[in-house]
Amino acid sequence: MASQFTLCFQIIAIFLCCSVCSSDISCRNEAGEPVDWFIIYKLPRNRIGEVGSGVEYMYLDSSVGSWQMSKFSVNSTQGAILNTLNQLYMGKAYKSISSVYALYNDAPPVLDYIQGYGHTKGVLLFDRSQGFWLSHSIPHFPSFPERGYLYPSSGKVNGQTALCVTYQYEQFLHVAKQLVFLYPRFYNCSVPAGFHADLPQLAQLCEGSKPPLASNKRVDELFSIRGEKFVSFVKSEQFVDDIYTGWVAQVLDADLLVESWQTQGRELPSNCSLPKHTMNIKRIQLPTSVRFQSHHDHSKWCVSRAYENQVTCLGDLNRERGQLWRGGGLVCSFNPLIYKAFRQVVDWYIDC
Repeated sequence: MASQFTLCFQIIAIFLCCSVCSSDISCRNEAGEPVDWFIIYKLPRNRIGEVGSGVEYMYLDSSVGSWQMSKFSVNSTQGAILNTLNQLYMGKAYKSISSVYALYNDAPPVLDYIQGYGHTKGVLLFDRSQGFWLSHSIPHFPSFPERGYLYPSSGKVNGQTALCVTYQYEQFLHVAKQLVFLYPRFYNCSVPAGFHADLPQLAQLCEGSKPPLASNKRVDELFSIRGEKFVSFVKSEQFVDDIYTGWVAQVLDADLLVESWQTQGRELPSNCSLPKHTMNIKRIQLPTSVRFQSHHDHSKWCVSRAYENQVTCLGDLNRERGQLWRGGGLVCSFNPLIYKAFRQVVDWYIDC
């Protein structure tokens, strides 16, 4: 009888533990389950040989191993981004004093464009245990919490990427310091008073003020909740240079192939003037033979040209002249699964 009671108690304990784990704030996969990280690649409407809907996307996390075409669309009521953001929208976390959230976008929904902010887009949501940082390239996204999840029609035209990473609370103290350099346009946020002592700079940004900087750029290591290492590079508008060529490629000691949205006449050419080179990707080919030109892709990412380096970065800035004077950053990974997924889709790039 005692052994039966012990077994029953263990089953209940396991059930309660799993319930608590699944209720923690985290990135969520396609099924709504907590994951360490995920990446999506939204396909552009204009592709080589076909016209798409502009709402389909590829999905990647550590469990699927390679790009998978999602059975959902980015504007549907299902999928990884919706499942992740619904913790803010449906969970009413935006009304809570026990969690912090921030929505930022240099081109926010509804509001007018204002110069001076960093060219950066993302979402933070965390409590004193853990949370997620979702960085993306989608203008006018996401919608205000009171309105629920809405995907903008403007975000359907071009290709887009989003990276979500789950971090423990202590890591957000590092993230907050990185955001100061980005100087994001927070269009909706809450840093309750109980967090001000730990996150004074984040509170200042939320209130609309710009904390002082001791330098013009910063790099920091971040570790996901399962110990995956990511490296965050951020620069302010005072670092007037191409982040890829003038800084990241040299620090990582790797030639980089860069995919970014370039406006005709303003693009930066492939650059081999420094020890490590930066080359523009011009065409992408994703699995299932989806091909498109870089000028139909609003995402910003890069991979090391040499396979032995295994470097992949996703970020904020285009290789474009005007963005030399903008704040922005990159989050870099050394995960071979992520590297393989991005390196194999490079269909054509311009060498120096």
